Amino acid sequence: MTTLRLISSMATKPLLADLVALFQAQAPSVQVQVESVGGVDAAQRVQAGETFDAVVLASDAIDKLIASGHVRSGSRVDLVHSGVAVAVPAGPSAPDISSEDALRQAVLAAPSVGLSTGPSGVQLRQLFERWGILPQIASKLVQAQPGVPVGALLARGEVALGFQQLSEMRGVAGITVLGPMPQAVQIITTFSGSVATSCAQPEAVRPLLAFWASAACRALKEQHGMSAA
Repeated sequence: MTTLRLISSMATKPLLADLVALFQAQAPSVQVQVESVGGVDAAQRVQAGETFDAVVLASDAIDKLIASGHVRSGSRVDLVHSGVAVAVPAGPSAPDISSEDALRQAVLAAPSVGLSTGPSGVQLRQLFERWGILPQIASKLVQAQPGVPVGALLARGEVALGFQQLSEMRGVAGITVLGPMPQAVQIITTFSGSVATSCAQPEAVRPLLAFWASAACRALKEQHGMSAA
């Protein structure tokens, strides 16, 4: 029995659980253990030298780990593209987000706005800056702690409007997902897998990543609100 230890960000946790099951059904001699934490924490743990066989993070985070020598150069495999959804606490209030201008007005009108510590949070701040409203709304932006989904802040009533990967918003009790961000301003994050430098069995990891990138996993990715990379 071969055991592979992976670390990933929370955005891909539900998807990876299903991808692991699908892979192990056709490779029963391989056991895959995935630990999902905040993306920032995951990258820091890899950089600190903790031993993993593979890492699944946003592609820019993978590239930084490649540059620092913590994952193997040439091993990056793009797995999914993931868009950002907009949500509010469950209830009668449902602002219009159908266009870029409508979303901008919804952000301005909301008493508080939640965003993640991940790449989508960085890009949202850039979008607010491009809209010219960042100084105006900066005091009401609430950044979720690493590993804490924005949906949890919405469900607890700590924010009135929230943005995060659709995969992390789906199935959260106590919130209403209004839909994806309008296409004109949609934020797409690519999540990739790579072989960790500390991996002692890279020959076992490469077939895993190749399978997850194959057409056999396309429908599963769509079920989780993502698209194949």
